[in-house]
Amino acid sequence: MRTVYIDGSFVPENEATVSIFDRSFLFSHGVYEVTSVINGGLIDHMGHMKRLKLSLEGALIPFEVDSDHILRIQKRLIEMNNLDEGLIYLQISRGAEDRDFLPTPSLQPSIVMFTQEKALLDPPQARDGIRIVSVPDIRWRRRDVKAVSLLAPVLAKETARQHGVQDAWMIEDGYVTEGTSNNAYIITRDNVIVTRHLSHDILHGITRQAVLSVAQSMNMTVEERPFTIEEAYSAREAFISSASTLVWPVVEIDGKSIMDGKVGAVTREIRRQYIKASLERLM
Repeated sequence: MRTVYIDGSFVPENEATVSIFDRSFLFSHGVYEVTSVINGGLIDHMGHMKRLKLSLEGALIPFEVDSDHILRIQKRLIEMNNLDEGLIYLQISRGAEDRDFLPTPSLQPSIVMFTQEKALLDPPQARDGIRIVSVPDIRWRRRDVKAVSLLAPVLAKETARQHGVQDAWMIEDGYVTEGTSNNAYIITRDNVIVTRHLSHDILHGITRQAVLSVAQSMNMTVEERPFTIEEAYSAREAFISSASTLVWPVVEIDGKSIMDGKVGAVTREIRRQYIKASLERLM
């Protein structure tokens, strides 16, 4: 049984409770972060804390982020749960009070954290690649805020499951925005990595930032721009990145194989180099 953290206390998961009046439950008025854990250490902690601050500002949640304090809590959770490889989830809501669209200005935010075991270094999806489908992007227009309102991605993932594949890429105005819970990339026949530029239209992925840094260290050309699903069909390789996947190859989109339908050498090397760099900056 896991130990979780709620508003200053470490408690067994079966004793952990959140009020039915919590604004994350009633209004999705909350933000979150997911951090990778490898060998008991956290990857890119400061990057996640920086994005957390931006999400809190975007969601109008008055919470002072103390990066060192949160790091101590997360390290304690890792220790208490004997977590070697997996994830730490952190959620901050606007707080709990009787239902009203406008919160009381003095309402105190609520914070929750818990660990999850997950294979990150050698899952089958990394070895074999994943198949995806494209779906319309029906989300709100501040996707750079990592909010807990995730109904649209849930529906997209369910659509993917109904098609017998592992995930979906979302399309808006003819262009790929991102995956359901990850950033999307293609590698062109000219060996150029293409991924959508940062804006309100996509989440500013912490893993994305590290992946692009790795690509630059490999002397690869990176273009940050929108790309169409048709471009993806004809790409040399494709992949996704996130804290929960690191880098996973995409070998099929909408029933169309990417090149020969096998994991590409460039994606494989990007993943290898990303993991190597990540292990050097564990906290």
